[in-house]
Amino acid sequence: MDMWFSKEIYIKILKALYIAIFIWSAIAPKDYSIWILEIVGVIITILFYFYFHKSIQFSTTTNTWFFISVCLMTIGAHYSFPDVPIFEQMNGWFGIERNNYDKVGHLVQGILPVLISREVLVKKNITSDIFWNNLISFCVAMTVTAVYELVEWLFIILFGDNNYTYDVLGTQGYIWDSQSDMLCAMIGALLAIFLGYKHLVAIVKRQQGN
Repeated sequence: MDMWFSKEIYIKILKALYIAIFIWSAIAPKDYSIWILEIVGVIITILFYFYFHKSIQFSTTTNTWFFISVCLMTIGAHYSFPDVPIFEQMNGWFGIERNNYDKVGHLVQGILPVLISREVLVKKNITSDIFWNNLISFCVAMTVTAVYELVEWLFIILFGDNNYTYDVLGTQGYIWDSQSDMLCAMIGALLAIFLGYKHLVAIVKRQQGN
């Protein structure tokens, strides 16, 4: 992703845009208890990402997808994932019964771990081999989504299957919600691997000084 301005300026722009979205999200959300619970996860994700960013210096592509990911979560925190308006409207347009905003989030949940993993593997000199880099990155993405679904399962065990967990987890009564979430993440991971081949090659060449 080439730009006419520097990477540092681009990151500052993304930070400013996210702060604006965060402030909007915090103003009169559907339920502050749901918002806090969701936004804590976003903040942990941001801290984790920037911890690695200091040493890895992620590419513009990865930074962009990270921005998309945290924005999706922050918007979901404001409305609650089952009630994001644009996807409610899409239900009427396409005759869909459930709000599938969360599925978009899980698609990105598959893309982002692949992008992060491949850069960590290459820039930490773990492996620059295309096959092994893709395989390990795919495994990381699927591990992330599996752990996420286990946390959701524990959440329901602790708080029960009720309106509160409905808003927080966005299951919407769908018995195959966890499996479909993992499928979306797998599709996202595979898209990142196959459509992002040039991205990986560019990272490897840059690391090798070519």
